[in-house]
Amino acid sequence: MKTTLFRTASLSAGMVLAALTVAPPAHALTAYVSNERDNTISVVDLDAMKTIKTVDVGQRPRGIAVTADGKDVLVCASDDDTVQIVDRKSLQVVGELPSGPDPETFALGEHGTRLFVSNENDQMVTVIDVPTRTVVTTIATGVEPEGMGVSPDGKTIVNTSETTNMAHFIDYATHKVVAAVLVDPRPRIAMFKHDGSEVWVSSEVGGTVSVIDPVRHVVKYKIHFEVQGLRSNVIQPVGIRFTQDDKTAFVALGPANRVAVVDAANGKVEKYLLVGQRVWQMAFTPEDKYLLTTNGLSNDISVIDVADLKVIKSIQVGRQPWGVAVASP
Repeated sequence: MKTTLFRTASLSAGMVLAALTVAPPAHALTAYVSNERDNTISVVDLDAMKTIKTVDVGQRPRGIAVTADGKDVLVCASDDDTVQIVDRKSLQVVGELPSGPDPETFALGEHGTRLFVSNENDQMVTVIDVPTRTVVTTIATGVEPEGMGVSPDGKTIVNTSETTNMAHFIDYATHKVVAAVLVDPRPRIAMFKHDGSEVWVSSEVGGTVSVIDPVRHVVKYKIHFEVQGLRSNVIQPVGIRFTQDDKTAFVALGPANRVAVVDAANGKVEKYLLVGQRVWQMAFTPEDKYLLTTNGLSNDISVIDVADLKVIKSIQVGRQPWGVAVASP
């Protein structure tokens, strides 16, 4: 461990103060941010609210998550056609998962033992057994598969296809597509409520969020966004997150530089929060205390106080941050 020793004038000669370390505190809440342009991950100490380390990874890192056991960070190295495994303790790349070509994003299912990866350029989803690092199967989907969502009971996987403009519902047991629901242009993210009653799909070009009944496979209604002073074509929904009680949803609006606060019971937009430029993905800290947003053009993450619905901090990271994952101490 690297240390720095220093003296002060008030100390008697030969006395040395305790070492200061560059490693994160043992009990620090940590965020990991994939920087698409830099080929790095920024490690952010959320107690100190600052970036403390930069980790070199593969080319064009995008989707990112912490494993169920908390030991590793998984990141899509999209241009290297792999999912890399970063050891949280050493902050070194220690292995890879066979992701298939051009992995963009993924979702963990079955208590963290299954990884469902969207292969953007190959029109398929790759299912990986994480413990054995082997491919279980591949599933054909629409053109340019993008977002991945897993139902709370683990029985249903949803994949969005950007060009086909559909949300594909996949039965976990059979690995078969059982329904395809038409949504607005360029769907990005599929996110289930924690109670499994709805899945919300953001459409970047369509400018809407489709609220889908996951049993009947129909769109119940769509959420529209209006920000005073902005043209509708710059309001581009991407990331979606629900609070644990499913009462509130947050929707990242891309180049609108806002996060919409939505009543998740009726889809009514209650507020817009100004964050960094081209807000993309989001992640909560434990107990929904903070919501972190990646801002791809301002090269930072915004920290939102969820209780107060206020942006309280901007933290610089690498170039073009894409995804963010939070690890508990």
